Amino acid sequence: MAQQELKRDLENRHVQLIAIGGTIGTGLFLGSGKAIQQAGPSIVLTYLIVGIAVFFVMRALGELLLSKAGYQSFTDIAQDYLGERVAFITGWTYWFCWIMTAMADVIAVGIYVKYWFDIPQWVPELICLIVLLGLNLLTVKNFGELEFWFALIKVITILALIGLGIVLLVIGFKTEAGTVSVTNLWNHGGIFPNGITGFLLSFQMVVFAFVGVELVGVSAAETSNPEKNIPSAINKIPMRILFFYVGAILALLCINPWTQLHAGESPFVRTFALVGVPVAAGIINFVVLTSAASACNSGMFSTSRILYNLGNKNQAPKSFGKLNKNHVPRNGLLISTLILSGGALLSKLIPEQAFGVVTTISAICFIWVWGVVLISHIRYKRKQPQLHAASKFKAPWTPFINYAVLVLFAMILIIMLIADETRPALLLTPLWFVLLLALSYIKRAR
Repeated sequence: MAQQELKRDLENRHVQLIAIGGTIGTGLFLGSGKAIQQAGPSIVLTYLIVGIAVFFVMRALGELLLSKAGYQSFTDIAQDYLGERVAFITGWTYWFCWIMTAMADVIAVGIYVKYWFDIPQWVPELICLIVLLGLNLLTVKNFGELEFWFALIKVITILALIGLGIVLLVIGFKTEAGTVSVTNLWNHGGIFPNGITGFLLSFQMVVFAFVGVELVGVSAAETSNPEKNIPSAINKIPMRILFFYVGAILALLCINPWTQLHAGESPFVRTFALVGVPVAAGIINFVVLTSAASACNSGMFSTSRILYNLGNKNQAPKSFGKLNKNHVPRNGLLISTLILSGGALLSKLIPEQAFGVVTTISAICFIWVWGVVLISHIRYKRKQPQLHAASKFKAPWTPFINYAVLVLFAMILIIMLIADETRPALLLTPLWFVLLLALSYIKRAR
């Protein structure tokens, strides 16, 4: 029935802004402060390395999605090339990724609103979830419109920061921390002030900064012209990485010595305050609020679509595979939102560690999903050489680049195991995969 098909209501501008929104989020606006403290100016190199790796993951995903008209998600691809069990684990893991990420963001919404209004933190969190739920229940186009405006606010903020940095460099502006200059990149302990250890420790937060970039792939099923829109969005990722991440971080480090930026605060707030913008804190607080709401909105969208696909593949209750009259997977949206509301409870139980634990688990699970994409592409090229030969959007340098990126991901996991802060979450996360593996055997037995 037509009613049981996702509606292709996302236009090209929606897909392009979803891709932009996926590359700008809490990891940049808040997490970059911690990453800068770990790596110093070498954080720019970390962003470049992870950004390049993610681009090759997206190229592999793009070729796979366009190789078969029926593909709607990672699970479809994994099922064809890695089997039903891996597809089951990957589908539920991707859902878990976004639940963890969105939990962190909905908690952040409550913190940011508390900056202006002295009310219990759970109140704005609940209001945010209800509003986003209502809008997402209507039509997929509402999701596209929300992301369009959320992403626009992020883009304007980063443009303002980069523009400010260029102007201050030209005039040699003096802040409380000293003169704005490119020499700030190496005058305070060098490019690697904390050695190779600090540089390596920054990878976890930078990986988290890029989670969501693959959302353009999840939305492929709902684009009006995927053959045109998906390649266009993916091919623009390198420029967006260079501009939004590398450009913004370079501007921050030139305006302020890295020693002036602290893990407990947004480096964007700090930068605008140092140059004497009176309403800096309020402006940036509004930006990070919309950024957190945007990420939560993306999480609600993707988790509901994942459950819809799992329901249709008989890998979740069949009720998740049903749509409402607006072609929206209502049941999946409702259950995901209900679970997301548990984020406030987590922040109450472990307030100091909650954000770090959730972001680490999210990064680990996203590495699994990205790894599945790369391995699926290797199998696709081997099993379907005729499809690869006929592809109009071939992933470059395969399979060598796939193996290279997989090695990088393995190294990042080893770093997380060595680091005291990320080790507990890394040791806990395998329990999720053990649970899914057990469920897959039970499901098959039934």
